[in-house]
Amino acid sequence: MSVLSTVLDAARSGAVQVVDLTTPLQESTPILELPPPLANTSRFRLEELSRYDDRGPAWYWNDIHTGEHTGTHLDAPVHWVSGRDGLDVSQAPLSTLVAAAAVIDMTAEVEKDPDFLLEIDHVKAWEAENGPLPDGGWLLYRTGWSSRGEDAVAFANADENGPHTPGVSPECARWLAQESPITGFGTETVGTDAGAAHSFDPPFACHNYLMGANKWGLTSLRNLDALPLTGAMLIVSPLPIVGGSGSPARVLALVER
Repeated sequence: MSVLSTVLDAARSGAVQVVDLTTPLQESTPILELPPPLANTSRFRLEELSRYDDRGPAWYWNDIHTGEHTGTHLDAPVHWVSGRDGLDVSQAPLSTLVAAAAVIDMTAEVEKDPDFLLEIDHVKAWEAENGPLPDGGWLLYRTGWSSRGEDAVAFANADENGPHTPGVSPECARWLAQESPITGFGTETVGTDAGAAHSFDPPFACHNYLMGANKWGLTSLRNLDALPLTGAMLIVSPLPIVGGSGSPARVLALVER
């Protein structure tokens, strides 16, 4: 039996589970909201073209209106000024889009402090227990934040000082980008950076370092609690937008049970 036949049989039998890590796209899907005068992305919206009527008697279809960085989406290196000469989303290597995934779980820490930052020592401690990060794979950062995904206010968690959401320290962001073997980093929050990352040095350090190292980002992930810390395979399916800085994506994981 071929390897692919074995995988398909395992998926049918339940020995391999397919886990959907994607936030459904609808008008209420939370987006990143930047203060003026900065430009903001569009919310997702359907525009009906016909629905079994005189505009199209036998078919229903829509135009879609959205930004590249709405909902669960892939950040390409060219998204950030540090990666301006890097790859666009249509050029994502297939070895990046189908790769191993490791999950680091900081849910308990984030419950105590929504501004919690992942540090190098946290990752080193994870590696001491679970082995090295996957070479050419993804590190997925579980924080429990996806439980807020149906409430835009709770998801943003903002006050007069700005949003309070978990992220990565500048030192850890640099280490993940420049010293770790991963190809990308994924989060449950609206972006790969912490809510307070505008005040970091450098600002938005995760974007700055990862994109500058020709690495990739994934955001607004869900169901990370259904994944093991190691052993899952990630499948990322963005639109191949030529020249695009990113794309909404369907993100799946294969998990052996």
